[in-house]
Amino acid sequence: MGKPFITREGFEQLHKELDYLWEVKRPEITQKVSWAASLGDRSENADYHYNKRLLGQIDRRIRYLRHCLNDLQVIGFNKQQEGRVFFGAYVEIESDEDESLLQIRIVGSDEIFGRSNCISVDAPMARALLGKSVDDCAEVVTPKGKKLWYVNKITYEKPEWFIEQDIVENSLASDEEGDVEVEQMSDDEQKRIEQEYLKTLVHN
Repeated sequence: MGKPFITREGFEQLHKELDYLWEVKRPEITQKVSWAASLGDRSENADYHYNKRLLGQIDRRIRYLRHCLNDLQVIGFNKQQEGRVFFGAYVEIESDEDESLLQIRIVGSDEIFGRSNCISVDAPMARALLGKSVDDCAEVVTPKGKKLWYVNKITYEKPEWFIEQDIVENSLASDEEGDVEVEQMSDDEQKRIEQEYLKTLVHN
């Protein structure tokens, strides 16, 4: 099984998040945990428990990003893709049913970042569009039945007609997670990650 695909922009965004968590957010929360712990009784210390849980969530996200960035394959534009829908394409499609328009970009599952106009290359819509040219019809199978979409535009450079949506920041302290315990890094793991992280800075 091949490595998951990601665009260059998506890869850089994930690396930017890792940089922020490792260099800024983790030291900040670690300091807060140490300060809260120094106050004494931790059993009713809300600041201590909140920041300790947040630190665990940060560590989990750092582990995920390190694994993710090592496992992803960055895919750039190839001239052979010109005029057809492939990974990384910006596509405008029109519904056969009501002539409504959708403007989307086909990206990797790890780089949607909460944007509704970016779809995973593994999504049914993307699979139906792959290989199509302008004026081709794509049949998308949904739980409500089949729907036809016509391809209006294809480009691999961000077009003016594509409305860029803000990236939804990863929520580390989700209310849904409640008091779930997340394993924090040991000192040995932290040192090992520090060494590996410094190597990535040299290569970049």
